[in-house]
Amino acid sequence: MTSLETARYAAKALCERKGIDTKIIKISDISSIADYFVIAAGSSNTHVKSLADNVEFRLDNEGISVSHIEGYRSDSWILLDYVDVVVHVFSEDAREYYDLERLWEDGEEMDVSDIEGLPLEQLFPDRNKQ
Repeated sequence: MTSLETARYAAKALCERKGIDTKIIKISDISSIADYFVIAAGSSNTHVKSLADNVEFRLDNEGISVSHIEGYRSDSWILLDYVDVVVHVFSEDAREYYDLERLWEDGEEMDVSDIEGLPLEQLFPDRNKQ
């Protein structure tokens, strides 16, 4: 799976659990940290953890294991590091406070509107034919 596919899969997992304002930002052209950031917010501490859990579960089912997790015991921000893709799940207040979208505004925001209502198995139809 390419890093873009991984980012889109993570975004889809966030959308499945009603992540708020899910975004993918391509940062590979401006940083060596990762290729993509995936960002979403949850409406409560439980929702934030549910979002992060679903990303980890869905990617693990695709054979992609998380390299590092930060903040799981926190009540406002969980970071899932997949090396080329970093998933940030915030509470709404923490997302506004840290404002990663502004910090990484030189990155390219990718369109996720096509994946929000799409069934997971249709996200990459060519992969399912193999």
